[in-house]
Formats: sequence, structure tokens, C-alpha cells
Amino acid sequence: MSGIEGKVIAITGASSGIGAATAAHLAERGARLVLGARREDRLADVVDGITARGGTAVGTVIDVTRRADLARLTETAVERFGRLDVLVSNAGTMAVSPFDELRQDDWDAMVATHVTGLLNGIGAALPVFRRQGSGQFVNVASTAAHVVKSPQGVYAATKTAVKVLSEGLRQESGPGLRVTLISPGFTHTEGVGKGASPEAAAAMIEQRDEIAMPPSAVASAIAFAIEQPEGVDIGEVVVRSTAQA
Repeated sequence: MSGIEGKVIAITGASSGIGAATAAHLAERGARLVLGARREDRLADVVDGITARGGTAVGTVIDVTRRADLARLTETAVERFGRLDVLVSNAGTMAVSPFDELRQDDWDAMVATHVTGLLNGIGAALPVFRRQGSGQFVNVASTAAHVVKSPQGVYAATKTAVKVLSEGLRQESGPGLRVTLISPGFTHTEGVGKGASPEAAAAMIEQRDEIAMPPSAVASAIAFAIEQPEGVDIGEVVVRSTAQA
């Protein structure tokens, strides 16, 4: 099944930022969307905006750290549309801080969201894809998986895990499945600096406002990977602002 029109695509972290931009972009291309996020009101706004423009989208409140929630997301796709063609694992947190601050709850949150959350998505979608004989995982990592910069050590480690897990999954996926890693650079989203230590947050927000690219750029990269013809797998797309070193 090539292209985007008619494909059933589930997206996590869909209530804002890259997730919301991707949902809007794919809806314009004719995708049927199942959108998941924790914030019910924000998620409803995204769904309402898509349907008001003639698109097809449903929302379900989920937390990617819970297996049952990811199962419900994929089940919603199958029950509503009869199949699931793509799972975009996008939910993330960027609660960065220097190691000396020992913000271990934030470390745990990044591991739970980026690593456990990704595995929960794989656990929910892989059986569906196997039954269908087709499907695509699109996993959102970061350029931090390629270049580690202080104070992003834990964040970079979790995004590197996303990269490694994606490659391992690709090797085991077989000819019917596709696995794509999207590694965005600095992106202008509300999540930049959110939950970070005050000093780190201020520095990140300042840099974001100077060099960050819009979320729509990442949405276009995700669409490029999805629209490839059958038998073609885009392994990784690194997309960043030209101003980013």
C-alpha cells in the first residue's frame, strides 16, 4: 500500500508540537488518523481542527508508559478503520539537567517515555502488522542520538536507545514491514525546556528561538518516509535547521 491517502496512521504525543503538525499534514494528504496523547483537551482541539477541514481523525487519551494504553490505541485503529498501517511513536519529554542536580525522577520519566514507551508501541502494533503482513514503525529520535551535548546526557542516551531499538527491529522485521527512524534537530515546540532545570531551560529556549525549525519540517520528513512505494524502506531521516551546528 503506497502513498498516504487512505492509510490508517496512529500517532503518539499528538496533542502538540511535532505530533500535532504531523497529524495535520498527514490528514491533508488523506490519511485516516488515530491520535493519542495525555492531555484530553489539547488532543480534542487537534482532532476537531482536522475534522473541521474535512479530514478523518479520532482521539484517545493515552500514556505511552502504560502497555494497556498503547494496546487501546492500536485496537481503536483496527476497530474503527479495519487495520493499522503506520505507528508513529513520537511522545517525548526533554527534562534535561546536569547530572550533579540528581533529578532522578526526570531521568526515570525520559527512560519511561522514550524507551519503555517505544517498546510498548512495538508490543501493541507488531502483532497487528504480522497479521496483516504489512505495516510501518516510524520512531522519532533526535540528533542527540548522534551528538551528545551537555546537559543532555540522559536525554541523549534514551534517544540513542530509540535509534538502536529501531535498527534491531528493522533487522527482524522481514520483507513486509518497514521501520523508519526520524532524527530531528532543534524544533520550535513548547516542549523545549519544559521540565528542565531553570538554567538549562533558559539556555534551550534561547537557542530554540534563535535557530529552531518549525514542526512542519519534521512532519514533511515523516510523510516522505510513509509515502514510499512498497518494498522501499527509509531507514533514517535526519532533519535539522541549516543554522544548527
